[in-house]
Amino acid sequence: MQYRRLGSTELSVSVVGVGTWQFAGVWGKQFEQREVDDIMAAARACGINFLDTAECYGAGHLSERLIGNALAGRRHEWIIATKFGHNPNNDLKDENYSPAQVLLQLEESLRALQTDYIDVYQLHSAADEWFDNDALWTMLGKQVDAGKVRHLGNSVPLANAQYQVPRSRDFGISVIQVPYNALLTKAEEVVLPEAQRQDLGVIARTPLASGFLSGKYQPGQVFESNDVRSWRPQKGLDREINAAHRALQQRPAHMEAVAWANAWCLQQPRVSAVIPGIKSVAQVHSNALAGDITL
Repeated sequence: MQYRRLGSTELSVSVVGVGTWQFAGVWGKQFEQREVDDIMAAARACGINFLDTAECYGAGHLSERLIGNALAGRRHEWIIATKFGHNPNNDLKDENYSPAQVLLQLEESLRALQTDYIDVYQLHSAADEWFDNDALWTMLGKQVDAGKVRHLGNSVPLANAQYQVPRSRDFGISVIQVPYNALLTKAEEVVLPEAQRQDLGVIARTPLASGFLSGKYQPGQVFESNDVRSWRPQKGLDREINAAHRALQQRPAHMEAVAWANAWCLQQPRVSAVIPGIKSVAQVHSNALAGDITL
């Protein structure tokens, strides 16, 4: 496993991390605590020391609670990033981004994760009006001073990157999370150059393009109703699956598709880590292979 500096935070993160939206049960599978324990233990055995989650991944901080239980007694071995604000499952809507609500979310995340501090606390998919909010960042700065948060980040939608990412340092943000994979390269236009200019850490989410770069899906694939991919029009799914098959023609014949897709993102020196969603111990090993590949 290789490690990279997460921007100016000086945190040394494994280049392959663990994305954990799947633990919310919305990717076609419900997880038991035992399964999460096994995944996290296997990841650590592979040299992975970084994970990304969010307070809205499952009702009642479900993903965070499963992680907190899995890491109990081993918190010091992990760098934990989580997020706040974006919760479509309650009635608060944009109020989720208000300073008072974010402070409540932070305290609940700390309890769920069974920790006294969060390494990277990220604004989650916020509109520009909630990003550009001095009161929010002032409150978060106080949490950094109090030691509850080590570093601030922004998990930004690409549509908002052009406005938000250049202003990162104005609000004390040192880490950016952004969609980036062999099918979606728009981050190269603004995010990666700004990361270079400001020395921002970059977390690449969706490195497998919702699993399509695994190569295991064919056009016409129908997903179960408890899988978020089932919410998308079939025509769009087929288009992305076909594009993934074309992209995978670039990989060396001996290389697994998953390893290649992750390694493709890591060709970019400004990408600190990829965070594929991992559903099993076998997938831990497939994804971790990219931690020792140079394309």
